[in-house]
Amino acid sequence: MTDRPNDLDDPHDLVGIGIGPFNLSLAALADGVHGGLAATFYDQSPAFHWHPGLLIDDTTLQVPFLADLVTLADPASPWSFLSYLRARDRLFPFYVAERFHIQRAEYDAYCRWVSEQLPGLHFGHQVDAVRWNPERKLFEVDFTQLDPDGEVEALGRAYTRNVVLGIGTEPYVPEPLKPLAEAPAVPVVHSADYLDHRARLLAAEHITVIGSGQSGAEIFLDLLRARPAGAEKLHWLARTEAFAPMEYSKLGLEQFTPDYTQYFHALPEQVRDDLVPRQWQLHKGIDAATIAAIHDELYRRTLHGGWPDAVLTPGVSVRTAGRVATTKVELHLEHRQQGTRTRLTTDAVVLATGYRERPFDRILAGLDPYLRRDSSERPRVDAHHRLVLDRSVTGSVYVQNAERHTHGVGAPDLGLAAWRSATILNHLTGTEPYPLPRRTAFTSFGLDGRDRTRSVPAPRSLVPLTEVR
Repeated sequence: MTDRPNDLDDPHDLVGIGIGPFNLSLAALADGVHGGLAATFYDQSPAFHWHPGLLIDDTTLQVPFLADLVTLADPASPWSFLSYLRARDRLFPFYVAERFHIQRAEYDAYCRWVSEQLPGLHFGHQVDAVRWNPERKLFEVDFTQLDPDGEVEALGRAYTRNVVLGIGTEPYVPEPLKPLAEAPAVPVVHSADYLDHRARLLAAEHITVIGSGQSGAEIFLDLLRARPAGAEKLHWLARTEAFAPMEYSKLGLEQFTPDYTQYFHALPEQVRDDLVPRQWQLHKGIDAATIAAIHDELYRRTLHGGWPDAVLTPGVSVRTAGRVATTKVELHLEHRQQGTRTRLTTDAVVLATGYRERPFDRILAGLDPYLRRDSSERPRVDAHHRLVLDRSVTGSVYVQNAERHTHGVGAPDLGLAAWRSATILNHLTGTEPYPLPRRTAFTSFGLDGRDRTRSVPAPRSLVPLTEVR
């Protein structure tokens, strides 16, 4: 991958917007394209960091280490996790540790190692707009270069034949809690910022965690372990009907394969929309080991009699919320199954309420006349992870982790990162720098199983049995 000077006469082949794990994967694989690919990537952050507020001690990825940036597309890549271990002289310790699931902090360190060595990455560059120049048949990408303090340093423009959006997700705060989260005097924080506020949270007399996913479970466990027995004063609330384990059976995991992604993409729009909410346990459940650790910790606190002062209640939604005496929070709760309502006063709230795809309407405002949308006004995305644009636009705009509505629950999954990056690069180059597997799952997800099912023979006509007398 080259990062040559860019002008109208020498445009880039690809400009990436955002440098999270997915675009970092694309950049790493682009670096291995034979013959070179003129690509550059911009991110407004000063350096790579992956969910720093959730790098709680001993928390692990929910995917195996093979789901690194490149391995599932190119196991021989110099940017693999094993290459990182070798460069750090840690291969044998990793071998002895026998870890299939690595710690989150280690994954963050690995990605940062790649980001610090890979050419063509520009941190401290905020992309402001993308336009199509019909005369030049190029995209214009305007950006602002920022200094280490985030102040404007310079303005710039890049020209490119193709663009890939990897701007990631943003923390989701439910409407009833937004005013509280925006008030600095009240400790209502999203899980994304948990470690930054951990000391302040632990100083609160009573803490409430809202959210039933992995982040909520890990934060509740961390708070529980840090509180004295008998005086935990913790509440854990969730909308789901139970604190449920994540679907982690072998055949269940096949819904995070390219085969399922391709099957899902081919379904009608309404079927896809109905299906995604029903698959919440595929990505919003809790790792079984974390559930066990929580139960073990609660059980340990009953050994000398009494129960821990911790309340775990699923099936509850927050209707409204407000401040009480400026330092406390009052949550108005509703239990959907019982149809009952109550109020909970607490001193601090952690919102483990997940993330939403970051809207790119502002960045792509200049492309809006060319953008084709579905019946819900969402961008249409084709099988190559490319926005469907008017045919007059000869370049491509690819998206990463912005296509759950078209590609399913695997869109934000790290295990599909390398495959999606390879798919994009194969399409962009018109060649096959990364041959992709023809089959990735034992499950045939539809009746059009791509030659995986035998044709059903026509039923034979039945001969009536002679009545026995």
